[in-house]
Amino acid sequence: MRGPLGYGDRVKLTGPKGRLNTITLVPGGEFHSHRGIIPHADLVGLPDGSVVQNSSGEEYLALRPLLSDFVMSMPRGAAIVYPKDAAQILSLADIFPGARVVEAGVGSGALSLHLLRGVGASGELFSFERREEFADVARGNVAAFAGSLPENWTVTVGDLQETLPAVCEAGTIDRVVLDMLAPWECVDVAADALMPGGVLICYVATVTQLSRTAEQIRRSGRFTHPESNETMVRGWHVEGLAVRPDHRMVAHTGFLITARRLADGTVMPELKRRASKGEFTDEDLGTWLPDLAPEGPESGEVWTPEVVGERGKSDKVLRKKVREAQKFARERGVDPGSGDAAAPDTGSAD
Repeated sequence: MRGPLGYGDRVKLTGPKGRLNTITLVPGGEFHSHRGIIPHADLVGLPDGSVVQNSSGEEYLALRPLLSDFVMSMPRGAAIVYPKDAAQILSLADIFPGARVVEAGVGSGALSLHLLRGVGASGELFSFERREEFADVARGNVAAFAGSLPENWTVTVGDLQETLPAVCEAGTIDRVVLDMLAPWECVDVAADALMPGGVLICYVATVTQLSRTAEQIRRSGRFTHPESNETMVRGWHVEGLAVRPDHRMVAHTGFLITARRLADGTVMPELKRRASKGEFTDEDLGTWLPDLAPEGPESGEVWTPEVVGERGKSDKVLRKKVREAQKFARERGVDPGSGDAAAPDTGSAD
């Protein structure tokens, strides 16, 4: 990440009109646009932040992409946690060097990269994912960015409730981060894994998920009262006297719910709250959809990606994303499956 640019590095090229292109430098590679060509060899050896000309004389600014740049352009098997939310997760959960952190699910690896940077070389990240395809995409993306698969990162494929107790001893985890459709189902297993004072943080997309997760945390009696928030980021256009908010902004992406693990036997004092009209029940979450849950409302099948507004990907698209992520890693000379060195891909750049 430091020093002159070299083969295997990811480079962000910014053209004359501000258009961004991210490439991986490989021997014999070339960057092509409709206005000219830049051989990768012309970039090798240049300091980060240099300007290079293409074959028609147009200038491009060459910079190594930041982590936030990388996650926004990497192959995606599942929707990613945006940098604005990842930054809040690291702050609100107090991810520190040396921490032992559990993450579920791993998705495309965007949050994993932020968590690995937070725990540092002395910490450990245990990631859990139910789908092998998503795990493969995440491994490829992490290997491509880090240059190898980190030794302090393990990815377990399976249901968190079944696999977490087998991978992590009870009471040994500092932080648990849940990014899944139904985090309320994993509140108890997360409490078992956390040590007293540990942080549980959940990332959910919809108001109904927010409500159900918060209520389950309260019902468990093993956490402090949950706190919920969302983060919105609005950029500003600043050019001379033309100073105004950008026309576009990254508004709602998800909610964050945080709570602290109580010591065993501790009972939280009741908060003074306005009395509700009745006890919270599953019926408050919405209407049962017979077509999606023919077995009945208690089957749980109503919580599907389609129902909560998540766009699913076909198996064909997922297989393509796995190939892209693995190619991504091999261009860095890394085998995304084992972390061993592999011969760089000498094909043309993206």
